[in-house]
Amino acid sequence: MLSPGGALQAVTTISSFGASGKPLWLMAVEVVAFVAGAAIVGTLFTRLVTSIAARAGAHKGVVHTTRQWLSVLIIIGTLAGVAYLTGLSTDITTLTISGIAGLAVSLALQNTLSNIIAGVLLLNDGVIRLGDDIQYGGPGGVRGEVVKLSLRTTWLRTQDGVITVIGNGNLSAGPILNYSARPRLEKKLSV
Repeated sequence: MLSPGGALQAVTTISSFGASGKPLWLMAVEVVAFVAGAAIVGTLFTRLVTSIAARAGAHKGVVHTTRQWLSVLIIIGTLAGVAYLTGLSTDITTLTISGIAGLAVSLALQNTLSNIIAGVLLLNDGVIRLGDDIQYGGPGGVRGEVVKLSLRTTWLRTQDGVITVIGNGNLSAGPILNYSARPRLEKKLSV
C-alpha cells in the first residue's frame, strides 16, 4: 500500500518521462538539437545547389523554384524526424509512410528529377554555356546556339531561327559536339 506522499512521487515520476522512456527534458533537448541541425544543414545544402545553378546560368525562376522545393523537402524530413524522436510514430509506421511517399514521389517525378540531375551535372561540368555553338545527336543531329540553359531543359536556336528544346537527360546522354568551347574545355583536360 502506498502512502499519500508515495503516490504523489509515483505520479510525478511517470509524468516526467516521455513515450520512449526518456526524461522529457532530454527529449526536448534532442528535438531542439535535431531541428537546429536540420535547419543548418538544409540551409547550407540549399545554398550550395542554388549557387551551382545560378553560376551555371540557370534562369532566376528555376533557381527560386529549386530553393522552394528543397525547403519543402527539408521541412517534411524535419517533421518526420521530430515525430520519430518524440515517439509520436512507431518505427514501422515512420518507415512505411516515408517509403511509400518516397516511392510515389520518385515514380511521379522520375523524368523531371532525371533532367534536373543531368542539368546540374551539365552546368557543373561547364561543357555547355550560353552562346555556345553545339550539335546534339552526332553529325546528323540538331546544331544551334545555346540560348537558354535551365535545370530541366536546354534551348537551341538553329541557323533557320527554329528553337529546339532538349531535355537535359537526353542531352547528357549525348553525343554533344561543342564547336565554340575548345579553349575552355582544353584547359579542363590539361588539369
